[in-house]
Amino acid sequence: MALLSALNLAKYFGADEIFAGLSLELHASERVALVGANGCGKSTLLDVLAGKLESDAGTVTKVRDARLGYLPQEPDMAGEGTLWEAMEAVFAGLKARQAFLRQLEALMASPDEAERDQAIARYGKELADFEHAGGFTYEARIGQVLGGLGFLEHEFHQPVAYLSGGEKTRALLARLLLEEPDILLLDEPTNHLDLEGIEWLEEQLKIWRGAMIVVAHDRAFLDAVSTRVLEMAQGTLESYRGNYSAYTLQRADRRARQLAEYEAQQRHIEETEDYVRRYGAGQRSGEAKGRLKRMEREERIERPVEEQQIHVALQSTLRSGDLVLGLYDLEAGYEKHKPLVQVEEAEVRRGQRVALVGPNGSGKTTLLRTILQRLRPLDGRVRIGSAVRIGYFAQVQDHLVSGRSVMQTVMGAGIGSVAETRSFLARYGFRGDDVFKDVAVLSGGERARVAIAMLSLAKANFLLLDEPTNHLDIASQEVLQEVLLSFAGTMLLVSHDRFLIREIATQVWAISDGVLHVFDAGYEDYQAWHQLWRSAPRRAKQVEDDARLQREEERQARRAQERVLAQQQARLGALEDEIHQLEQRMQELTHALDAAGRDQDISRVSRLGGEYRQVETKLNQLLEEWARAADAPGTSS
Repeated sequence: MALLSALNLAKYFGADEIFAGLSLELHASERVALVGANGCGKSTLLDVLAGKLESDAGTVTKVRDARLGYLPQEPDMAGEGTLWEAMEAVFAGLKARQAFLRQLEALMASPDEAERDQAIARYGKELADFEHAGGFTYEARIGQVLGGLGFLEHEFHQPVAYLSGGEKTRALLARLLLEEPDILLLDEPTNHLDLEGIEWLEEQLKIWRGAMIVVAHDRAFLDAVSTRVLEMAQGTLESYRGNYSAYTLQRADRRARQLAEYEAQQRHIEETEDYVRRYGAGQRSGEAKGRLKRMEREERIERPVEEQQIHVALQSTLRSGDLVLGLYDLEAGYEKHKPLVQVEEAEVRRGQRVALVGPNGSGKTTLLRTILQRLRPLDGRVRIGSAVRIGYFAQVQDHLVSGRSVMQTVMGAGIGSVAETRSFLARYGFRGDDVFKDVAVLSGGERARVAIAMLSLAKANFLLLDEPTNHLDIASQEVLQEVLLSFAGTMLLVSHDRFLIREIATQVWAISDGVLHVFDAGYEDYQAWHQLWRSAPRRAKQVEDDARLQREEERQARRAQERVLAQQQARLGALEDEIHQLEQRMQELTHALDAAGRDQDISRVSRLGGEYRQVETKLNQLLEEWARAADAPGTSS
């Protein structure tokens, strides 16, 4: 029996149909991922299932006494107490039992023997029940959940009224996890969580005993927690078994089969109509009419509709030098004696794709601002390589000016005509009157698409990207991922999107305890170190020191090779200059010998001939030396 079921749900906003005829069932222990493009109605459906919004048709039924918990995208968590008190309220029953135990303890010291015996007899059972219900562990559980979701200990006693919107979202999520409802509806629970918080939440949901429907744009998160996927598209729901990766394979197979069936039916229709046209009035008219009737009774197969996707292009015709970015003895932050990030040495070479990770507030954006020279280093040096053109995608698109339309914004970035601008914006999902929207009223996803469009016009060869997949739906994330993989330049990417990091990062920079750690082998290398750091910090430090020593040895070897190469190139240049001078001298001597021969000046011919042979000998020696130098390892002639 389903814990939660919906039958023929419909919802309209004015004349706009959000969905109609939707039905679903949620069974015990199921963890369902609800996916679909931005704006398709996922959050509206969760609102209806949670009873926060009334449907215009259909019914929602829930098993009697089944408790339902709901995390909306923008929760309203009111309260006069502290964060800790809000969590403690979940355990009001346990606190009452605790108070009753204190009363029994007092009665156990009573001078009245009957009262004392009665209290002692009851105390054992009450204490056992209290312990079984988690009475001795609930405070530790509160601390574990709050800490896991990114709250620091000194924030536990902060008034709820002072929490930011993101903190209230995390606080409500914490309370839901502590309440352990039978049915959990989560709308973007990974918003406002850093990488560690997302991974912690994953582990909690993987062992969740209740049923769950979750909406999220984090593909790695959905892979980890979901056992079934519901895809919402064109106001309908389709169900797929397994996690997100299984869904993508099944969906591709299902779409291919639907397209093949549609095309086969279209061929059959064309053949039937052709037969009717040819034989409808002749001897075979009966058979033709019969074929036509059978065809008209057939249920028509709809052509599979693909969601509109953005079409991003990131190109640069300018080639940078080999060293794109160097950070040396760098301290980044806002107060001289309190740097947020310290970097001993870190370099980005042409073609590398570096992922910068770390907890919220660790200084990732501060480091980017320092690299961009929007913030002066507290100490140390930032070196930008030769011929480097930077393109920056900011987490907060404050360069999108309120009062300007999408079209005006993009035209100001380098596209001249209206027709070209409309065509360009259509590739980023802005069609029709959408191009006239004021950027101030755009959704987060729309602002991100405008920012990516602006980035593509920059023709940069070094991309600094601060959370580029925030607010993008999964289809757009996948498109952007392919574009970043095919980008021929260099990039430094701040992201919590592990799916993206695993796919594109050739190197990981991780900020931990205010220090930048470099992992040359990518995300798996960083993960292994991070797990070791949690369990055996000394061993993790040794591993990192060994890696740092190896990088230094490789850097020294590379610099020695560069010095040898520079010397070789300098020698080649000097040889080429000398060869050029000797070749010019030989031409001069050739002309002089011709003139002396015509004048029959035997002594001048003899003298010039001797010099010619000397120059020729010297030239041949230099050409041989040049050939040896040009063929030396590492030298390109």
